[in-house]
Amino acid sequence: MPRLYLFAEGQTEQTFADTVLKPYLANLGLYLQPPVLIAHARKKGRVHRGGGRKYVPMKNDILERLAQEKGRDVFFTTMIDLYAIPAEFPGLVAAQTLRHMPYKRVEALEQAFANDIDDDRVVPYIQLHEYEAYLFSDPTCFRYFYDHHEKQIAELKTIADGKATPELINDGQHSAPSKRIIKELPDYEDAKPTIGPQMAELIGLDVIRGKCPHFAAWLAQLENLSGKIG
Repeated sequence: MPRLYLFAEGQTEQTFADTVLKPYLANLGLYLQPPVLIAHARKKGRVHRGGGRKYVPMKNDILERLAQEKGRDVFFTTMIDLYAIPAEFPGLVAAQTLRHMPYKRVEALEQAFANDIDDDRVVPYIQLHEYEAYLFSDPTCFRYFYDHHEKQIAELKTIADGKATPELINDGQHSAPSKRIIKELPDYEDAKPTIGPQMAELIGLDVIRGKCPHFAAWLAQLENLSGKIG
């Protein structure tokens, strides 16, 4: 069975990958290794993980694992946010001209990332604009976690209904998907690693991929990995 390593920006993505993606991909014949948080620093020989705010430690972490795993049946992917992406990320300056075209911008950054890593076993994925966009695929599922917050959840649904896709909810400091959720449901800020993945599980991968084209394209790439062997 082919194996997949996933480097996650934060605990929310890490748990989502482990509890939602892993069993789904296993049914397709692709084994997802325990997802790891991406490196953001290395001090005194110790790797510090999570956050994704520095590109070089992340790149070196991926390159190190690539060097350890030489097999053609081993693949690698990422779950990092376009929101607050590291300033030194490859291709970021050139992609600024595409800010008005979010899908072309994120695709250009993923290609620059792939070129920099330079290994065809890597499937770079940058979330547009962050993980919480997926939860806007059906914000009514927040009812399972927040009783008596119908007004706030209705506001989140209004935000979702106002966009062609949740992936187009912008990346402003106060208007990114997570910021909008926290504005209405402040407790979510500390509960993200728990509620975020559970929300996605309630909503379901089929609904999320139907509402989020960039996520859907990435998931399709992962689904096809087993066919690349041989």
